[in-house]
Amino acid sequence: MAHKQLIIPIFIPFGGCPHQCVFCDQKGISAVRELPEPTEAARQIELYLSTWKGKGAREAAFYGGSFTGLPEKTQKDYLEAALPFIRDGRLDSIRVSTRPDYIDVQRAVFLLHNGVRTVELGVQSMDPKVLALSGRGHGPDATIAAVAALKDAGLKVGLQFMPGLPGDSIETILDTTQKIIALKPDFVRVYPSLVLKGTAMHRMYLGGLYSPWGLEEMTEACVQVKRLLDEAGVPVIRMGLQPGKELEESIAAGPYHPSFRQLVEALATSKN
Repeated sequence: MAHKQLIIPIFIPFGGCPHQCVFCDQKGISAVRELPEPTEAARQIELYLSTWKGKGAREAAFYGGSFTGLPEKTQKDYLEAALPFIRDGRLDSIRVSTRPDYIDVQRAVFLLHNGVRTVELGVQSMDPKVLALSGRGHGPDATIAAVAALKDAGLKVGLQFMPGLPGDSIETILDTTQKIIALKPDFVRVYPSLVLKGTAMHRMYLGGLYSPWGLEEMTEACVQVKRLLDEAGVPVIRMGLQPGKELEESIAAGPYHPSFRQLVEALATSKN
């Protein structure tokens, strides 16, 4: 039986990201307001490891920003805060999250040589219009190139996908799913789009320029998304944002449920 993996989250809200996409409020949903010092990252790793009793793999994960958009020295400072735990055998690997347009061959090799084994890309959509309406600042070609660079370097690749963004339809959502499958990621996370207070999408919602998907409608769509991913053998490691007080206080509208994955799986079962 596979043992449960420990992932130690270290949030760097908006770190390395000059863009602010219409949906994004990393500071609100992570409850982290400032970039942590590398010493704080080391303390957090030590704290998690000191209480972990499991036998699965242990990994430090830099989430919440565009890691490879940080200055290289800052990236190295964070990674070097985690490397001593790998050297003494208490940590197995490091993962980072970033944007597709902040990955190229040089960056992929840099990550590999500094202890990173997994990179999660915030793909969000593979539809050019949806990406443009969401203020992403890149097109689907950036994702295709980034996945190729990471795989060529020997890194694992996870793709994050946000159905329900401005301009999305069931057709664009399923087309994005098929294009993600074609990239052969090691895993996928599906985060239905929510309207978070203070974001550009919140202002669009208040101004009648964006209508969030309903919970029932999004659940139906994600049943189809998950079926396609399951049939292709792509693991879906999360559906729906991690519930928490900070997130729930930030939500203005949208298809939120603290057990969204269970809703999708129950509906899928009822249809079989």
